[in-house]
Amino acid sequence: MATIEVQRQLLPILDSPNQGARFYNPELPSSEPFVPGHRTCAGCGPSIQYRITSKAAGDNTILVGPTGCMYVANSSYLCTPYNVPWAHTQIGSAGSFTAGVAAAYEAMIRKGKWKGAFPNIICEAGDGSASDIGLASISGALYRNHDCLIICYDNEQYANTGIQASSRTPYGGMTTFSPPGPKVPEAKTLFPKDLARMMAAGHPHCYVATASVGYPIDLMNKVRKGLNHKGAAYLMIYTPCQKGFVYETPRSIDLGRLVVECGLYPIWEWNPEKRAYDYSFRPQNMRPVSEYLKLQGRFGHLHAEHIAKLQKFANEQWRMMGVALPEALIHAADAKNLVNMASAAEAEAVAQTL
Repeated sequence: MATIEVQRQLLPILDSPNQGARFYNPELPSSEPFVPGHRTCAGCGPSIQYRITSKAAGDNTILVGPTGCMYVANSSYLCTPYNVPWAHTQIGSAGSFTAGVAAAYEAMIRKGKWKGAFPNIICEAGDGSASDIGLASISGALYRNHDCLIICYDNEQYANTGIQASSRTPYGGMTTFSPPGPKVPEAKTLFPKDLARMMAAGHPHCYVATASVGYPIDLMNKVRKGLNHKGAAYLMIYTPCQKGFVYETPRSIDLGRLVVECGLYPIWEWNPEKRAYDYSFRPQNMRPVSEYLKLQGRFGHLHAEHIAKLQKFANEQWRMMGVALPEALIHAADAKNLVNMASAAEAEAVAQTL
């Protein structure tokens, strides 16, 4: 029997005159593969990301969801938001399951058992799966270069099981596993794992990028670039969690912009052909980290010295991207110029409401 060539979809890139501007482009696809009908929290960052991502991918898409908050909220009996095929897999097997789906469709198309274009295959893994428990299987799928897009929706914690710290939880972040107290007033003492750079460095043949729900057009374009890339692609996307971050419900998009503007979440792309990082994305404004921290209860316990430490970290991120620092950000890296967010006792009271 003759082998049939696998036809892949090619998704157009959306026009965006200024990637980092605070504006909304209304010329979006009409397709809605992810619709209302789920139980996520109001203002849920991962669900916003799910809608943007699936909208960019279109109707010929297959979604894979390893165990996490979005699996639990989106798979109640007789209640699902998916208009496209979706499959659940265990938290540690996100990469291997997704690789199997991609390999199966290629085989079926070549044998004439599946008609039409190769579907867009997307795995949506939380940071607990993508950065910790499922890291090995995702690395394997990327290394073997299966034609799929693996996404880490990064809400910086294990949100499904009660807000525990993950390797993506930021320095100073309060969780049930990293509470502030007299011995450890800053709560989380480690800076987050640089997951996206690990993926780019270890799998340089893949398309790798970071994005945020605060910049939907940039996010949609990176989803399409990842899907258009023949082979494996990886995205890490900032998706704030109202319950774990403790912020006002309408502020999800604000946080998605502020985290980029303060330098704590650099936005970049890894070009596998040039083997180089692209730091051309620039937010409209640069802000001190305190502007981002003060909106979230999980940082309410931080002292001036901790805020200064975070500012120094953010400043190094800007320097890494070749951005000249304004004097205000250099000034904000000195604890003498800052004040405490609140006392550790007040932050503990916030933690008890989680």
